[in-house]
Amino acid sequence: MSETGSGEIVGRIGCMKCPKCGSEEKQHKVGKNPSGSQRYRCYLCSCKYTPEKKPHSYDAQFRKKAVQLYVDGMNLRRIGRHLGVHHQSVANWVKTHAENLPKAPVPDKVEKAEMDELFTFIGEKKTRST
Repeated sequence: MSETGSGEIVGRIGCMKCPKCGSEEKQHKVGKNPSGSQRYRCYLCSCKYTPEKKPHSYDAQFRKKAVQLYVDGMNLRRIGRHLGVHHQSVANWVKTHAENLPKAPVPDKVEKAEMDELFTFIGEKKTRST
């Protein structure tokens, strides 16, 4: 790095600052992390850091869109293919959304109950299955 006649520093494009020691000198690229963000190393204090971390999750708007598609009748795998995410992620988002919904109201006293083609027994069966 060199200075010009006006005092500007030339050759320091996007200089990084070490979060541990605060130095802007001897900051070198040392690869990328699994998500693809650039990693740096400070050669003064040997600290490795990622200055601009990528978010680990999808934003709330994206999750809301997946839940809305599920409510509209699309199945989990199709939503996953449509949005480019794993179907289990969609299932987890739907489950979380369902857990946050208010409880369904239950009446104190039931006045009428309708049953249609329902085979039930109370207590124990009178005949044994063979």
